[in-house]
Amino acid sequence: MNGVIPPEHLGRETDGVAKPPRGRAACGIPAFRPLRPPRGVPARTARVGREPAAAQMSATPASPAMPSRPTEAVGIARAFVAGARPRTLPAAVVPVAVGVAVAHAEGQVIWWRAVLALVVSLAMQIGTNYANDYSDGVRGADAARVGPQRLVGGGLASPRAVKLAAMLTFGIGAAAGLALAFATTLWLVAIGAACIAAGWLYTGGPKPYGYLGLGELFVFVFFGLVAVTGTAYVSAGRVGTLAVLAGIPVGLLAVALLVVNNLRDIPGDRAVQKRTLAVLLGDRRTRMLYGACVLGAFCALSGVAPTRPACLLALAALLAAARPLRLVARGATGGELIAALVATGALQLVFGALFTAGIAW
Repeated sequence: MNGVIPPEHLGRETDGVAKPPRGRAACGIPAFRPLRPPRGVPARTARVGREPAAAQMSATPASPAMPSRPTEAVGIARAFVAGARPRTLPAAVVPVAVGVAVAHAEGQVIWWRAVLALVVSLAMQIGTNYANDYSDGVRGADAARVGPQRLVGGGLASPRAVKLAAMLTFGIGAAAGLALAFATTLWLVAIGAACIAAGWLYTGGPKPYGYLGLGELFVFVFFGLVAVTGTAYVSAGRVGTLAVLAGIPVGLLAVALLVVNNLRDIPGDRAVQKRTLAVLLGDRRTRMLYGACVLGAFCALSGVAPTRPACLLALAALLAAARPLRLVARGATGGELIAALVATGALQLVFGALFTAGIAW
């Protein structure tokens, strides 16, 4: 570079001495000069490439948001809660409450056993509901229905997942039942196995008894007589006539819940050759059966009243029975029968609470 410093390398002079070049200039690289926009082009437009990332993104249309995994998990959990059919759970709670009241009336209640009896009852009910959902779903019996969507039939969950839910729920009930059996008698193991088999074979297996018009009979036996007497036995260590008589009205109201449910489903069940008792009896006689079950539960109080007269408190539940009886008697169909189903569940709870209080009093 012949000893002459190019003008661009010159810095300020101090005392007539030029500062040595630094940075890019020291290497002979021309100093960086920012580009200037051409004439007539606004400076802001020329700097568009240097806009902040947020500003550039705002000009780009947003892509549709994909559902997050937590949101999907919440949706699946809600579907399985609905699949447990909470409206049917009074059929599991009421017989345990009545059985505990019978045990109290006969002298004692071992409370930890009563709690386990409730776990067993709820697990059998929920497990049966999942098993019914699975079996009807794989058979195509839930393809056309009026009520809430089922897990398998509605495509809300895979058959494998629903089957697993049924098995896990039955497993919880079996574990609680085994604890009760070891604390009382091993005969409870056979009774528990029969309960699980009844829950699964209601609509499962090669010849489901629910398709043969026998569902109501099994509900009366297992959610009436067996549940009440079994709870009384494990809670007090013995079972007598009072427990059997108390199981009759409880079983009749559990049957009424199933009858009104199947009354609603007659058109869909008939279309898929599902021969429930409601399909076999027809619409009119099924409505008569519903009324007989509800009113029969109140009549059955006469069997308990001689030894526990305060049980007649349950007659006050006739007020709660008026609405579902009226809906069914006037010929309600489809969605209206869902209201009758909900009202029947409420009737079970009211009747059960008053009946329990009357027996324990």
